[in-house]
Order: sequence, then structure tokens, then C-alpha cells
Amino acid sequence: MSALLSSTPFSTIFAPSELTRFLLPTQSRLQLSSLTRYRSGFKSGTSRSLNLRCCSTMPVQDQSENPSCSQDSLFYSRAFWVTKSIIAWNVGAGEGECYLYASRKAELCVAGDGIQGHDVKIKLERTNYGLPQQVIEKFPHIRDYAAFEVPATLDFQSLVKCQLAVGIFNSYGKCASATGLQLPGILDELFSYTGPLGAVFATEAVSLYLWAPTAQAVEALIYKSPSEADPVEIVQLKELDGVWSAKGPMHWEGCYYVYEVSVYHPSTLRIEKCVSNDPYARGLSADGKRTLLVNLDSDDVKPEGWDNLQDEKPNLLSFSDVSIYELHVRDFSASDPTVSHEFQGGYLAFTSQDSAGVQHLKRLSSAGITHVHLLPTYQFAGVEDEKHKWKYTDIEKLNSFPPDSEEQQALITAIQDEDGYNWGYNPVLWGVPKGSYAGNANGPCRIVEFRKMVQALNRIGLRVVLDVVYNHLHASGPFSDFSVLDKIVPGYFLRRNADGGIENSTCVNNTASEHFMVERLILDDLKCWAVHYKIDGFRFDLMGHIMKRTMLKAKSLLNSLSTEENGVDGSSIYIYGEGWDFGEVAKNGRGINASQFNLFGAGIGSFNDRIRDALLGGSPFGHPLHQGFVTGLYLEPNGHDLGDKANVERMLTVSKDHIQVGMAANLKDFVLTNCDGQEVKGSEVLMYDGKPVGYASSPVETVNYVSAHDNETLFDIISLKTPKDISVEERCRMNHLATSVIALSQGIPFFHAGDEMLRSKSIDRDSYNSGDWFNRIKPRLADPSYKPQKSHILAAVENFLNLMQIRYSSPLFRLKTANAIQERVRFHNTGPSWIPGLIVMSIEDGHQGVPGLSQLDPIYSYIVVIINPCPTDVSFANLALKAKSLQLHPVQMNSTDVVKNSTYDASSGCFNVPARTTSVFVQPR
Repeated sequence: MSALLSSTPFSTIFAPSELTRFLLPTQSRLQLSSLTRYRSGFKSGTSRSLNLRCCSTMPVQDQSENPSCSQDSLFYSRAFWVTKSIIAWNVGAGEGECYLYASRKAELCVAGDGIQGHDVKIKLERTNYGLPQQVIEKFPHIRDYAAFEVPATLDFQSLVKCQLAVGIFNSYGKCASATGLQLPGILDELFSYTGPLGAVFATEAVSLYLWAPTAQAVEALIYKSPSEADPVEIVQLKELDGVWSAKGPMHWEGCYYVYEVSVYHPSTLRIEKCVSNDPYARGLSADGKRTLLVNLDSDDVKPEGWDNLQDEKPNLLSFSDVSIYELHVRDFSASDPTVSHEFQGGYLAFTSQDSAGVQHLKRLSSAGITHVHLLPTYQFAGVEDEKHKWKYTDIEKLNSFPPDSEEQQALITAIQDEDGYNWGYNPVLWGVPKGSYAGNANGPCRIVEFRKMVQALNRIGLRVVLDVVYNHLHASGPFSDFSVLDKIVPGYFLRRNADGGIENSTCVNNTASEHFMVERLILDDLKCWAVHYKIDGFRFDLMGHIMKRTMLKAKSLLNSLSTEENGVDGSSIYIYGEGWDFGEVAKNGRGINASQFNLFGAGIGSFNDRIRDALLGGSPFGHPLHQGFVTGLYLEPNGHDLGDKANVERMLTVSKDHIQVGMAANLKDFVLTNCDGQEVKGSEVLMYDGKPVGYASSPVETVNYVSAHDNETLFDIISLKTPKDISVEERCRMNHLATSVIALSQGIPFFHAGDEMLRSKSIDRDSYNSGDWFNRIKPRLADPSYKPQKSHILAAVENFLNLMQIRYSSPLFRLKTANAIQERVRFHNTGPSWIPGLIVMSIEDGHQGVPGLSQLDPIYSYIVVIINPCPTDVSFANLALKAKSLQLHPVQMNSTDVVKNSTYDASSGCFNVPARTTSVFVQPR
């Protein structure tokens, strides 16, 4: 895409420029939002070295002539060793004898008469009763496979360290089929482990623990510095039940180490010597070349006052009080001249109390925002940790070209894989802060600075949410510098398909939380961030690819943390994520996954795409000009063909139903009157594909949003979908209107940083790697018809702050239970005779000492919210709202916005609301 932006930091007001080439190709999330954002290439090598590469010990055998039983067939792993007594394989009932083969030196090869090169050959017996129920529950995708019994007398601990294969023979004694094995089932049964892992610091020793049951040998190479060539010590670890360990002196602290793991790797059919970081690393050298031996409990890595930070955290009485502001660490300050140069784009920018960015965050906090959601801050690939390796583009040259020029695009593209910008959804090690955001990527600097950032945000009233990406890893195999887990226990940590290939539906290298030690790693990592970095919430990327069981354990684990035992109050840690249901996990294909529908009753939030799509129109996968409730559907057509007038009006009425369910926290059982005049539950309001709109059991399970880092910014998508001839003022009002729906809905409101300032990324819907130029908070587009002025931006900020003040002015906007919402929230202007383009919501409170509803709000007893997306003023009268003592909310009455012209007449129950305006009327006690 060629329409690009030039933009400025928080400290200046910008001038957006030309929005051209609006028609983006239709893309699915997998095609665009996921696959492309991870497109940076993997590094690989073939020679043995100590920079996380590997060497091989065995050449690949020649292929057999029989394609169904050839050497190539060993590159597949189509059989599953599911328990120590059962191997599952999808072979026909008429096949003959079956054997298990093992070679410790990985010398198996396939010939016409069978498998050769084995040390062990074991006959397997086919059963007649299929796979046991517990196996089907763990591996539902192989429920129909044949089951083969394995003799109980085998040395299983030795066998899993070998190259393994099974072969089945026909009645003539010829090999009919052969394949490798997938081992997670037997590994979970025999080697599930709950003891210490990683580096453990005691008074007089440092101990290393590594879970690697398939490894044949493990060494730890200890280095004094992050870069010296030769280790000062090489330590042979000893194994006990799949866990390798070694004990060293206390002077190891501050040193670096890597593991050299000798292990069979199914991707190469060889015994590899893999050099890898510790999966439980808590510190790293620059770009993760070596693991730092660092004790996170040491006073040396704690900012002053760190241990008492829990006492300084802002109060959070209920998760219903949460509101979230999504922000990228580098976006926040990379171009802010009010931040010192050495802090720009890094953790310490958040400690610059007088900077424009921090001042803005303080205003957001004062207005009511409770949480800052930081895009990934763990160790990820795609950005060098050492800043001197970054490449930069010439800003003056960029400014000299028109925003829609090919030249501007070319300048950015030329360095996009070598600059300092990336969203960070390329996980390498989950448990270490990203080095590129620190002043020094080596040593403990990143740990200290990250903690200072959390401390600084907490002290200005903002809790911190970490974006965790446990659903996939950036690299796999024995060669990549960025591969870790797949070097330690190859074939275990990553989810594999029926052929043994790695599943890539998330984008690449899907992880398998259904495996015990993968789940354990996720839980241990969460606990580390919560306890050692005092994180206040976690957003799970592609949460639907994680098992529901894992998410429930995560919630329980975090909730169990206490100030007395752990220094943090885990009951105040909020978790939420993307509950999309697709890929191999769809419809519980790998077990019950953490999808929107499956999480009903779990108390875990999931993003509500229904309200987003109804407000904006279509979906991220549909036609980009498809309009929605706030972008002119029916009311201001943009020329895109959506059918005849009656069909378009129907689309608007259905969109309104979707929005109203969303404003009622997207509750599954919330009862409302739909556009046809029928009383229906939220789950009975259906989307275009027939799926229910409502799916939540409580308000904290719904995260309402209209934009996020994925896809276009709110201002961009409004600019894209609206008619070309409307004014920039009208687009700005639509921006505010969309935000107002999210801010005043029940559930958890979520906002993308910069939406409150009309942020633009020049219609770049997937700017994960587009650099600082396209990700700055303020745009500068050239076309005057799309160009917000300083006055527009200031008004947008004021309106956003006012909305948040209104939300937090009454607990009625933040009801805690589904029952409270059903009892108190009503929608008017419903049914077939409604006024097109108008949502009217009331929220009722009780009165102290009066039977009926309990009193929640000491100030207001009744609230009416009217959302008018029409290009003209609207009048609405309702007998149910007659003779009330309603008045415009004081915040809106005192604002500079046109909303102050809204009126209410008690005698007629008539409201007048200006065009493209959300008005809030309150009845004081």
C-alpha cells in the first residue's frame, strides 16, 4: 500500500494528509493480520558453533523405491505413542504384523523388505477395542485411529531418546507402510514434572534444571561475559527421570550460559547437538545469544521502593471498573522531543514525569482509564537489541515526498526488517523483557528498567497489562538462532498435524498447551511476570488456540497470589484475550479450547468483535467499503452496493440489535426487544453466519472495542468507509460517536492508543513492521478533505476525556453482574417502528429504603444515553421517559462540544440530540 503517513509525537499537534488507495484487497486474519506480521525470515546454519546453531552427526539415507514405505516416510510422524502401552496409527484393518523400531544413533532407513539400522525391534499387537476414552479426550483428532499394544517390559526411558519408527507388513512380508512417531502422550505420562526448572539460587550455590527427557546428553557452557568466545567452564548435567541438573558455585551469578543438548530431531532424522538458551531464562545477553544467570530476588535488580509497590498500586474494587488503553512501548515516545534522547522508544520514557506522553497518560488516568495494555515486551525477534545495529531512514527525505508516493514507501520498505520497530508478536523467550527497549541489552539493565516502567505507571494511577503470546513461537528446528523449545525437546512443545508437520494456523509454530509441560511453562511464566514484575493483567494473543483448562488454571494461579506470600494481590489481576475459534483447534479439535463460547462462566474476558463490526460495518475480512452504524450505513451511503434500500435499512436495524446486545455486556441471556418486535435473548440475536451475538455470562467476560493495533485505526477506517464528500468535521464526530458507544457500554471498554487523537496509519491495517514513521501517534496526511486540524484533535481529546469522566461518574455504567444488567438496563426505540439510526438506553437505580432495586449510585437515580448517528438532529419522545427530572450530564453541559445543545422536555418525554452525537441525561437524587 502506498498511502503513507508522516507524523509527530505527543508533544505536537499534527496535520493528516492524503488518504489514497483505499481499496485494500480482501484478506483474512490469517492472510494478513497474522501471516504478514511475522514475515521476517529465520536465520539458519549448518556448522557447529556456540551461537545457537547445531551440527549433525548422520547423513540422510537414500530413498526406497516404494513410496508408501520409503525413507521419505520417516520424515513423517503419522503414528502417536499416546501412553506407554499404546501406539495409535491410522492404518487399515487388513494390514499384517506391526513393529516398533528404535535406533540410538538415528540410523533407521527403509528398504523394500522393511526398516533397517535398528538397535531394537519390538512386535506390536493390534487391539480390537480402539483407543481408550482418556486418550481420545487428550487427542480428539485421532479418535478413529487403530490402537497397538506395546509390551510393558520395555525400557521406555531409553527408547524415547532414540529415533523411533513403526512399520507394518503385508501378507507377503513386504513393508506396506512406515512412519515416525509423535511422543507427547508418553512423555506426559512418564515425565510430567512439577519440581524446579531454570536457574535456582540458594545461599551458597546456583543449580540448573532442564526438562529434556528425549536428550541423550546435556552440557552447560558457562561464560564470563556475553561475547567472549570460549566458555570458562563446561558442566555435564546429570539426568533423573527426564530432568537434567547441575550445581555450581555462587560466583556463577552474573555469568552467562547456554545448553548444548544432544537429541534426536525429527525434522532432520538425525542426532543433533543443539545450542540453546534455557527455556526458563530470566535474563539474556543482547539479542538472546546467551542466558544471564540473574536472581530476580536480588536487591541489585530492584528499583528503590520496589518491594512495597503493591501498597502504591491504584485501587481496583472490581473488574467491572477496568478500562484499557492499548499502547506500544516504542510508539509512546520514539519521536517525542520532550523525552530525553536516550530514553526515547524505551522503558524509561514512562519515568519521564514531565514529558508530553506521561502528561497525557496522567490526564487519561485522572479521567478514569485504569490499565495500560503494552504490546509485547518479552524477548521477540525482528528487532536487534543493540541499537547501533539499527538502520534509519532520512526523515527530511520522507517529508519531501507526497504521502502517497512510491518513493516514501520504498524508503520505509528498504529498512523495515532492520530498523527498531516491530509489534513484537514473534516470541523467542517468554520470560525475559525485550532488550531493545532497554538502555543496555546486556546484563540486568532490561530487568531494572522494566520494573521502573511498571513502578512509574502504577504511581500515576495506571495498572499494567502484559500482552502475552503463548500460542506460537517465532522459530523451530535445530538450526535457527531463535529456536529454543524445539531444540530442547523436539516435537513436544509445538502442536503437530496428523503427518507430524508443525501446525501454523496462528501464523507459524503453534504451541501445544494441551501438553502438560507446555501448560506448565505458560503458568510458570505468568507467575514470574506477576510476582517478579508486579504485572496487573494479561492479554492473551489468539487465546482460542490455548486450551480452556490452561486458562482456568492461569486464572486460579494468579488469583492465589497474595501480598503476604508473593508481594502482589493476585485477586486484582485481570486476564482477557482473543477468543477466536479457527484452525486445528476449531470446534474443540484439540480439546476444549478458550474460545468465546467455551469461556462462558469462566470470568475471563474476550474481545467482542460483534460490536466492532456492527459499528464500523462488515468485518476485517469483508469488503473495506462496507458501511456500519457509525460510518453511514443507510443514512449516508458511500456508493458501495449493498442491495436495495429496504435491504440496507434492514442491515442497519440488525446492526443496532448487535450493538445493543454489546452495550448490555454481550450477555448470552440478556433479554431485549429486537428489530422485529420480538423479545429475544442475546444468544438468539444472530450474526450473518448464524452464530449467536451474545455469549458472555457476566460483564467482565466482554471486552468491547472498536479498534486495536490490528487492522486500520478508528479514524482511518471511518475515512475509508464514509462518502468522499463529507467534511473532516463530520468524520471527527463519527470517530467520537464510535468511541462513545464503547465508553458507555456495560463490560470492559478497550481503546487503541491514539484513537482519542484521531490517529492515522494511512490505512495501513497491519503496521506491525512499518516502522516509527507509520506508527507515530499523530498523522500528517495531505488531502485537506481528510485533514484534522489542531482544533479537531483538541476537541477529540476533550470529548474522550469527558466520556471517561461520565463512565466513572456513576457505578450504573459499570454494573457487576448479569442480573444487575438485566434488571436495570433497558433499550427504547426498539421494534419495527423505530426511528432509523437512534439508540436509546436507560439505566435505572433503586432508592434506599424502598423495596425493589437496591441503590448503587448516591448521586444519580436514572440515566438515559441517546446515540444519534444521523447527519441531522433527532427528536425522540417516549412515554416511559416522561415526567422525569432528567438533565444533561454536568460534564457535557460544561463541555465546548455541540452536545451541550441537547435538550429534554419532561412534559412530553421528548429528547433533542444534535447530529452524530451521544448525549447522556441524568436524574440527580
